[in-house]
Amino acid sequence: MAQAIIGLGNPGPEYRDTRHNVGRRVVDRLSRRIHTRFARDGAHSVAQAQWRGDALYLIKLGSYMNTSGPAAARLCRKLHLGPGDLVIVFDDLDLPLGVVRMRMTGSAGGHNGMRSLIDTFGTMDLRRIKVGIGRPDAPGEKRAQVSDHVLSPFAAGEHEAIEAACAKAGDLTLELIERGVVA
Repeated sequence: MAQAIIGLGNPGPEYRDTRHNVGRRVVDRLSRRIHTRFARDGAHSVAQAQWRGDALYLIKLGSYMNTSGPAAARLCRKLHLGPGDLVIVFDDLDLPLGVVRMRMTGSAGGHNGMRSLIDTFGTMDLRRIKVGIGRPDAPGEKRAQVSDHVLSPFAAGEHEAIEAACAKAGDLTLELIERGVVA
């Protein structure tokens, strides 16, 4: 039985180290951990491996965050995967920096990438790992301030916390994979 881990983010070197690309950072970390490499599959980067005897795909979509759903759905059809076969890893503005949460279902919580996935797959039952990136200020700040924050790199004093969070997120992601597909 195949499963996939999708690390949400934006493509391109200008976004690589931004807060919004934490999901991709976790998937990159997992590829090193399980000794697999990414290859191009159209616009996407996909690594295929075995985990505990089952096929596992690590995916970095070639689409921008806000249009993750259609891109993920096309790739999942090609790989014969359904929504229950997926674990989505992404940044969460509402969690303090470095806090990691696992959820089996729920709303998008204001995250446009998750909203796109939920809308496209027609279900909120998507397993997910959320990595806290913190807010720039109090809730309710201006949209431009939030956009600048999520598209900014981590400050020097934040690297240790985010690396520890990415390691924890990787562990929790593999735990969800070991639990198996959501029916």
